[in-house]
Amino acid sequence: MTTNQVRIVEVGPRDGLQNEKQVVTTATKLELIGKLALAGLRNIEATSFVSPKWVPQMADHAAIMAGLHDLPATPQPVNYPVLAPNMKGYEAAVAAGAKEVAVFAAASEAFSQKNINCSIAESIARFEPVFEAARRDGVRVRGYLSCVIACPYEGPVAPQQVAEVARRLFELGSYEVSLGDTIGTGTPATVQRMLEAVAANIPVAQLAGHYHDTYGMGVANVFASYQFGLRSFDSSIAGLGGCPYAKGATGNVATEDVVYLLHGLGAHTGIDLDALVDAGAWISEVLGRASQSRVARALLAKRAG
Repeated sequence: MTTNQVRIVEVGPRDGLQNEKQVVTTATKLELIGKLALAGLRNIEATSFVSPKWVPQMADHAAIMAGLHDLPATPQPVNYPVLAPNMKGYEAAVAAGAKEVAVFAAASEAFSQKNINCSIAESIARFEPVFEAARRDGVRVRGYLSCVIACPYEGPVAPQQVAEVARRLFELGSYEVSLGDTIGTGTPATVQRMLEAVAANIPVAQLAGHYHDTYGMGVANVFASYQFGLRSFDSSIAGLGGCPYAKGATGNVATEDVVYLLHGLGAHTGIDLDALVDAGAWISEVLGRASQSRVARALLAKRAG
């Protein structure tokens, strides 16, 4: 990967839609994924293999995986990672055809207990058989780490604590660790301090930024991370999403805003911004809400004008 080549992991179809109160149909999810792929996204998180009891919106995970084969052809292959938080989820994901799975841990003990009902150490132990099976099966594993800046229950999280949990995910076998500012309180200064601590243990090339836009700092934090050397970022079309365990937390930083920033910096994403804006406008209309992307709103207004 050249220094100005940036990988975007689109999390809208999974992280963005999972907390929607209204039922989003399988057909709608697949159409969104298809539009995103045609816009040039090459890494699209498709679904989550978690219990429908906990995340009803993702109950159609097997149907989503089956439907990916019928999407319009794209010039380049598209990677469709899925969330698989435990061995049961992993086995179901692989049976459905997944070639990449993601596991998730928290840098905060309180958040770990509230989110997945176990301690950080217990959550890491749960992942060990997943990593072992993935090595055997030739499946790639990505590690998500939440609350890397602050926790809704504990407040600020020490950078060294983040670095320690990230190191454990990396040593287990995560090809990349995605650092999530789950409640969106980060600023370029706090993000940089966190990255400095984490980068002491993990090569920067194997880190990704995952920033929520609760306080309007999402794009600024992507910029700070890009300057630090990160070249992989998670984002969500139209800013969809939030966190069910973090009151007031808004969606991930909008993919349209991140792409606009990166293109302005001379980075290469392989993404067609106009097609991306169209995809975001479409899903926002389907969901009956305004897009959270400022770039999308500005470009759509310019077109209309």
